[in-house]
Amino acid sequence: MTRVVATGTFDILHPGHVLYLNEAKRLGDELYVIVARDSTIKHKRKPLIPEGQRLFMVRALKCVDHAMLGSEEDMFAPIREICPDIIALGFNQHWDEEQLQRQLAERGLKAKVVRITKCDPSPYASSRHIRQKIKESDC
Repeated sequence: MTRVVATGTFDILHPGHVLYLNEAKRLGDELYVIVARDSTIKHKRKPLIPEGQRLFMVRALKCVDHAMLGSEEDMFAPIREICPDIIALGFNQHWDEEQLQRQLAERGLKAKVVRITKCDPSPYASSRHIRQKIKESDC
């Protein structure tokens, strides 16, 4: 049984998220999703939706077999717990595949890092674009 891990913030769940997770699921038999904690998001704006609600939404997706919140102390802790065969990165996630592969190896984790290159070109497949559209609306 091939275990795949996908990670992300999943703020304002949108078609791009669903595409990413469906593509990740196609890489194996079980899809585990690690939802970023509010306190650990440093590379972009803090999410609008609290972590517990983001986790609830991700768990509701048909393609997701297991979902959990990430660790606030060690981002590799859930990876050690799950012991995945593959870590699937979204097309626009900030991770460098080679660097992440090295970090995994340094910790004795054997997962292969795979970049999902398929993306949804719609302007509504990005939390940033959705926020911008809301700001511009008359509502």
